[in-house]
Amino acid sequence: MKRLATFAALMAIVTATATACGGAAATDAGAEVDVYTTIDGTKQINASAPINPFNPVGSVFTGYNGMALAWARNHPTDPNRFYPALARSWTQSPDGAQVDIHLQPEARWSDGKPVTSEDVRVSIGLAYTQGGTAYALDPKAAGAAADVRVLDAKTIRVTQGANRSAAFLANLLSTVVVPAHVYGALLPRGFWDTLKVAQHDRGPAGERAKAVITGLADKVIAFSPEQDVSAGPFVLERVNPGAALLRRNPYFYNSRAIGPDKVKVLNYTGNEQIWNYLISGQLDNAPFTSVPAAVMERIRGARGSQVITGYSPVATSLAFNQSHKPYDNVHVRRALAYLIDREQVTRIAAPEGGTPAATTSGIHAKAARAWLGDGFAELEPYRLDPAKAAAELRAAGMKLRDGRWTMPDGSPWKVEIHVPASFSDWVSAAKSISSGLGDHGIDATVLTAADYSLYLSELAKGEYDLGFWLIGLGPSPYNIFQRLFGQANGWQMFGGRLTHVPPGTGGNWMGGPRTVEVAGEGLVDPGELTSRLNYVSPGEQRRIVGVLARIANEQLPAVQLWDYVNTQFVNTSRYTGFPPDDSEMLRLSSGVWMQLGMIRKRQP
Repeated sequence: MKRLATFAALMAIVTATATACGGAAATDAGAEVDVYTTIDGTKQINASAPINPFNPVGSVFTGYNGMALAWARNHPTDPNRFYPALARSWTQSPDGAQVDIHLQPEARWSDGKPVTSEDVRVSIGLAYTQGGTAYALDPKAAGAAADVRVLDAKTIRVTQGANRSAAFLANLLSTVVVPAHVYGALLPRGFWDTLKVAQHDRGPAGERAKAVITGLADKVIAFSPEQDVSAGPFVLERVNPGAALLRRNPYFYNSRAIGPDKVKVLNYTGNEQIWNYLISGQLDNAPFTSVPAAVMERIRGARGSQVITGYSPVATSLAFNQSHKPYDNVHVRRALAYLIDREQVTRIAAPEGGTPAATTSGIHAKAARAWLGDGFAELEPYRLDPAKAAAELRAAGMKLRDGRWTMPDGSPWKVEIHVPASFSDWVSAAKSISSGLGDHGIDATVLTAADYSLYLSELAKGEYDLGFWLIGLGPSPYNIFQRLFGQANGWQMFGGRLTHVPPGTGGNWMGGPRTVEVAGEGLVDPGELTSRLNYVSPGEQRRIVGVLARIANEQLPAVQLWDYVNTQFVNTSRYTGFPPDDSEMLRLSSGVWMQLGMIRKRQP
């Protein structure tokens, strides 16, 4: 698949900089320095992009010259577990409404100025111009920060509004921090007063205030500092279309933990180029990259090459547009589930990066077992069973004529599976599924969209019967089930109030029923249950997750195909001290690993 763990767009192809790709490299002055070489899977390198983390393609690399308050651990069920970053620690009130952030006492910017609470305050103000999560302007939005108060130079208090969210702490700790003395002028005089009006006035004055703040978004995104001022372990030295080169920040608060003198982030066109980098031993680390078995053997054969694997809270599914016949009939959806050989599909499409889904729950199996306990084993596994599939099709009124299944009225049934052409593993999976369906009397074809953006656009418009869809995006249970019972299936949050829109409108392409019958629960609204995951107690969260997993399993808005494995590539020829298998650090960048005391220069 031509994307990394973050499923970013393909990067532009370019030539590398003159600095060597790892180990000892010559500087302009002729001295040798240690250069750590990697790639960034979150965005393409754009040599003309500003050094600005608010710009989607900005020359800021997370964990290197880009810093947040804290770094999220890869925990299967708890989204509030973080490693310290610019925040040394934090305390949350028992009701979750208030968080005090305590900054690293020695943190300084690369120009020598201290990192202060005012930097965090300005960063939060800039985040409001972009909107979303903890920084939504709507006073009814769940988990929005309502008050930001500097307590002292190294302590800041943030309070959420009355409509509280269990995700508030996680969203707050993920805040990107920039220097107030560089970015502060982007916030106009009276900004905080305007923000209060936007948050609390529900009349025309409030709407005008919101317009003022959101009207700053483009200015913030376009801002281009003259030089990089970083609080991270590295500072951008130069960038060209082929790579970005960063040098050590001598003022980083934990500088003694940083091994390399410099970091080079190489650009790439897609998986094939990354494979070549790895086979030739040029990369010290590469994050998740889809790799076929034959290529994996060549990568493993490179001197010093090692593979680290861990949990990745993502799963691939084949999702149905239930507003299109015959997929509005649950028996048809179940029949198709019984005809998909998930073991074979995974072996063909993701032999190194996935494990066959044990069942459809909407959750990655590791997290599902933690959430559901014994309830996980009670879910229908939908193992390959043509006899059960035939019974389900007959229950749906489908007809078997001359060895081919037709619609109830006898008209042809053509299953069309849509995938983006650039996602090679999805294309391979779709072809395997279509072939298997053909073997059991169902005419199936695979149709590809030219690129992922077009695919998502056509999917959202409801143009597809079946399409591949990422689910299980944990660890927040709300985020997990939003993929099945959120906007794509008609449930939307407006002004703090949940609404449901008809199929074919507002991005509702799944077209599932608004309510379903659940044994022991009665008539259930899955979207309403999902929204409650944002604010209920942990015990109630667990109960709701159990109900939603049963709904996903029984109603099958999608068939879970494989759960991803976070496959990381490292090379120990030049550096050692990488995280072990199953480490909660594995979804973080090498820059964060360095901050946390890992990665040392190999001694001769």
